[in-house]
Amino acid sequence: MFIVHSTFLVPTEKAEEVISIYRSRSKSVDKAKGFRHFRLLQNDKKQGELTVQIEWDTKEDYLAWVRSDDFKQIHEFEKKYPDQELASIIPIVKQYEVVAL
Repeated sequence: MFIVHSTFLVPTEKAEEVISIYRSRSKSVDKAKGFRHFRLLQNDKKQGELTVQIEWDTKEDYLAWVRSDDFKQIHEFEKKYPDQELASIIPIVKQYEVVAL
């Protein structure tokens, strides 16, 4: 299993707006080969720290998704988001191979 975390900081007063966006996400990633699970995590001490966690069968499945047209479309939409403060946020991405369960 392969897990990807994308962590980003938003102003605390905008955290609920961002959470709402993810709650109504397109879910196109859910149809990708090897997709297992999506979660949006909120740091319980820093409300503006959010992490997208996506689980994949393999690293190759994840890389295929990143190279897909669906992925590119979603991220182009993010760049055009009306709130430019949110649109300009660059996440810190970390990738993990599950080595024990």
